[in-house]
Amino acid sequence: MEIGIIGAGSWGTALAQTFSCNDHHVYIYARRKEQRDEIRITGENKKYLPGVTLTDNIHVASDIRKAVLDREVVLMAVPTQNFRKSYEEVSAILNECGQDPIILNVAKGIEKGSHLLLSDVASQVRENTRYAVLSGPSHAEEVGRFKPTTVAVASEDIELAQYLQKHLMTGRFRIYANDDLVGVQLGGALKNIIALGAGISDGIGFGDNARAALMTRGLVEITRLGVAMGAKPETFSGLTGLGDLIVTCDSYHSRNRRCGILLGEGKSVEEAREEIGMVVESITTTQAAYELAKSLNVEMPITEAIYKIIRGEIKPVEAVDILMGRDRKNE
Repeated sequence: MEIGIIGAGSWGTALAQTFSCNDHHVYIYARRKEQRDEIRITGENKKYLPGVTLTDNIHVASDIRKAVLDREVVLMAVPTQNFRKSYEEVSAILNECGQDPIILNVAKGIEKGSHLLLSDVASQVRENTRYAVLSGPSHAEEVGRFKPTTVAVASEDIELAQYLQKHLMTGRFRIYANDDLVGVQLGGALKNIIALGAGISDGIGFGDNARAALMTRGLVEITRLGVAMGAKPETFSGLTGLGDLIVTCDSYHSRNRRCGILLGEGKSVEEAREEIGMVVESITTTQAAYELAKSLNVEMPITEAIYKIIRGEIKPVEAVDILMGRDRKNE
């Protein structure tokens, strides 16, 4: 299989490494020429996946057309808020040449402003796309080193999901097929918010009890919004819900948790972002989810508290007091 990857961050690079081991030829494209040259010369993506020597089946595309044309799968590994612009560029090339590869998206988030899932953005940009998403508990730092990982690939066309499952699964990268495209996307997006909250709790100095409560009640919020948007409730008990939530809230590999720790320690959002040095999806996703929940009349108190922290309306400790002081509820 010929696979093109748009985006040479940690996740795009780790997946290039994984898929190349199935004898697929992978063409990865980084927007910055300096990064493309470094990967080509050193065989390593030193900023985003240091210490991993890339396989010989990974080729650095000199421009985006060479990454896209004549590929059976085009994998979009760009940040959520860049997805529309990047996919418009990809689509223009595909339309010009009359090609229709499978589009596999790995970004996890909700588009700011429109509140659209990225599958809906893709449909707006290019109709009748063969579209799927890959999501689940999977840190690039481990995937790129071939540590055992299990994820899900989701599409409204289950046969398409099963086709990708068959050809992309490896002995260290197990894939389940799923037809709940909405639920898989929401699980992957919303768990970042809860991971940010778990990090804030850790940064304040609270312990395991507080983090467990945030994760458990956070999953309730995720499921609540998912069902309101047409997702299957059982999806959130699987890899792309509970599984992804656990790994993102508990691991120091998680940028969202690390950002939360810095906020809990008193850093501003801007200071935390600068220290992390990579995109922190939870910041924009929190605002989108908060506004989406309000429009659908879905109760999401943890998301609302984190939203107010990000906006500087309340301090982290105040958020804890608000959440702990809510009216009594039955579980």
